[in-house]
Amino acid sequence: MRLSSNSFQDGSRIPARYAAGQFDGQGGVTFSDNVSPHLAWSDIPEATNSLVIICHDPDVPSKGDDVNQTDREVPSDLPRVDFIHWVMVDLPPTLREVTEGQFSAGFTTRGKAGPATLLGARHGLNDYTGWFAGNADMSGNYFGYDGPFPPFNDSILHHYVFSVYALDLANLQVEGNFTGADVRAAMTGHVLDEACLTGIYTLNKRLA
Repeated sequence: MRLSSNSFQDGSRIPARYAAGQFDGQGGVTFSDNVSPHLAWSDIPEATNSLVIICHDPDVPSKGDDVNQTDREVPSDLPRVDFIHWVMVDLPPTLREVTEGQFSAGFTTRGKAGPATLLGARHGLNDYTGWFAGNADMSGNYFGYDGPFPPFNDSILHHYVFSVYALDLANLQVEGNFTGADVRAAMTGHVLDEACLTGIYTLNKRLA
């Protein structure tokens, strides 16, 4: 399989319009356009019965003690963990692309609706659900795509890996408000092929 995008090139910086956070022009950060990017794939195995899209950031700090503190940076040697930004299952096997903005155009406080979405597919919860869980103004179920918003003081560039998986199943066996972890577990043994595309993003002015 091959994966490409008109929104950004593999290994390049992701434009701010596809992020959830951006510089506010006054020395701080604010919400951005949060537009889901264009993705196109080819060379799908003939036995494919459905497609899955996952976007994750493997560079999220494993501890929040230093996150978004103005007097210091998050250490580069701090262990990192995954953060799921998008998970969508049951896309039809005949589909060859999703268009820019098709699944997100703006950041929705308390999260976009789901799991049902376009094309007969289903959206899972992204990890902003957990991130905002303790915030009375922002808590909710965050379905679908919500893009990059890394700590403004992180000392490393964050990588955003967009992956498309071809499955031998027509409907993935996940139910309710499923997560990226649920999908990864359910896909085990059913992936015929996959392709990835990686972009980078930062809100650290020193790195930008």
